[in-house]
Amino acid sequence: MLRVTGKRLALLIPTLFGLSVLLFAWVRALPGGPATALLGDKATPDAVARINEVYGFDRPLLEQYFVYMGRLLRGDFGASIVTGRPVVEEFLTRFPATLELALVALVFAVGVGVPLGYVAARHRGRTLDHSSVVLSLLGITVPVFFLAFILKWLFAIRVPLFPADGRQDPRIDATHYTNFFVLDGLLTGEWDAAWDAFLHLILPGLALGTIPLAIIVRITRASVLEVQSADYVRTARAKGLTRRLIRGRYIMRNAMLPVVTTIGLQTGLLISGAVLTETVFAFNGIGRFLRDAIFNLDYPVLQGFIIFIALAYSLINLLVDLSYSLIDPRVRVQ
Repeated sequence: MLRVTGKRLALLIPTLFGLSVLLFAWVRALPGGPATALLGDKATPDAVARINEVYGFDRPLLEQYFVYMGRLLRGDFGASIVTGRPVVEEFLTRFPATLELALVALVFAVGVGVPLGYVAARHRGRTLDHSSVVLSLLGITVPVFFLAFILKWLFAIRVPLFPADGRQDPRIDATHYTNFFVLDGLLTGEWDAAWDAFLHLILPGLALGTIPLAIIVRITRASVLEVQSADYVRTARAKGLTRRLIRGRYIMRNAMLPVVTTIGLQTGLLISGAVLTETVFAFNGIGRFLRDAIFNLDYPVLQGFIIFIALAYSLINLLVDLSYSLIDPRVRVQ
């Protein structure tokens, strides 16, 4: 297990190196140069010259790259053009909101998708199976922002069961240590604040988790259909093993490998794809901050977000690889 972990972590080095080269080339290929892109409408000749001197854009490219890499290795991603605060500080402030939202969406997608996919496979060709296939297709085809608007209109405006936007009611004077609002409320004993923060996560979490739910249902269904017709499952039935044992140890355990891969990929997409959902629900997370950075041409923020997503995907893939060895002992042998 430790050897596999070490190998996967070692693969991060060429991945991040290649990404750093692409980001470095991208910024320097911007129209008018990076200084003009950073200044925008305020790009006077004197201002451009001053930015080139401050950021070292007038130095040789190789020297610029080594300086750039040194800053990345120190965790210095620069400062936001809009707020003036360090990019790392901005992300640490907003990341807990997006992570809370992604966790709710993931629990919803996995908690509903895996059982529904399994039940659909068990009742192949029946009404339940056809209904799950139709619902999964509908979940994939409906845009996230449209579903978010529908959920907001139905359950926050038409029938006000849940809050319409934000992370917490501004009238609640809550204490925040970690910026995970639900966790902070539980740690401080402010149960009303924790419950209110959880209610604010329901609608955006459902909207964000719909597409992963639909994909997980389809992958689980296909995987269970393939495994339950395998020779070792028929042998287990012939030996007289109980249905519960066959379903748990022989079918679901072997069918979970592609499902775990799908869950890992969808987890990364939840973090990187929260832009539209956070915008609709005015949810102050990374996705909304990234949207503002795109409109304001805040390139330091965009670079930091890209590197962050690359790290997130790499770590999620590492967890998926490690989970393989827990699900299937043959992977440990290999």
